[in-house]
This record gives sequence, structure tokens and C-alpha cells, in this order.
Amino acid sequence: MHPDGTEIAAIERNPVTEGSLGSEELEEFNDELDDAKPESSAKWLRSYFPKVKCIYAFQHLSGTEMENGFEILGAAKNVLWAAAPAIMQADYEGFSNEDGYHILWQFSDNVDGTWWMGLLKNGSWIHFEMDLGSDGHRAAFLSGEVPKGIRLA
Repeated sequence: MHPDGTEIAAIERNPVTEGSLGSEELEEFNDELDDAKPESSAKWLRSYFPKVKCIYAFQHLSGTEMENGFEILGAAKNVLWAAAPAIMQADYEGFSNEDGYHILWQFSDNVDGTWWMGLLKNGSWIHFEMDLGSDGHRAAFLSGEVPKGIRLA
């Protein structure tokens, strides 16, 4: 929280054990993959989920919009990320791989701007920056192809 008491975020730690909230969250994530694109990312996530031991859920509160609230929240996320191999999931965006590149499309249809993405090709990740609003970039990514005219990481 900020010095004035305004809360920046609520962070919840949910271990993944049989019957736990963390286990239920993983099941929900897995169910979301049925029609997810690209298929190679959905398949990779399904193989990754059984290795997950704990889920940290970050709820952004009003303090993220004040002063340096978002940077403070980012620092907390980075500390957790550095502690162990991890992926991220953001509602209405999708999942990242362990390197922090976005690998699964769950954005709204009207999203735009550039974003760092990853595609699994022949067992290796290809990381690149694409234009989320470009129909061509979007179609290529969803079909599991690297879009033309992108910048590689």
C-alpha cells in the first residue's frame, strides 16, 4: 500500500494440492484451453500445468493508478518471478511462457498496440514483437506462424 494507506494490490498465495483453490484454478485454466490458439501453446500449457506447485493471484487495486503504484506492483511480481520458474496468466490477455513472452491469445477483438509474443516451433520458442491490431499479424499468430514484418527478440 501507499504511505497514505491506499492499497495497491491484494496478493493471494494458493498452493496446488488435491482439492485446493490452487488446484481448482488450474482446472479452470485447463478448461479455457479447449479452443485456445495457437494450438501449440495450448498443448505446451497443458504439459506445464502438472508442474505448477503454487499460484499467486494479483488483484490490482486503486493504488496501482497512483504515483508509482504500478511500478511497485511490478517489483513484487519480479521478486516472485525470480524465485522459481513461472508463467503468468492475465484475464482478457492470455498466458506467458517462462521467459515472460505472451503465448496464448485471449485478447478482445478490438485490442491494438505492440506486444512481445512467443511461438513454439520445432520444440523451441521464437520471441518477437507484433502489432496486436494487425489482422495479418493476428491471423498468423493464431495459426501458429510467425507474422511477416515483425521484430525478433
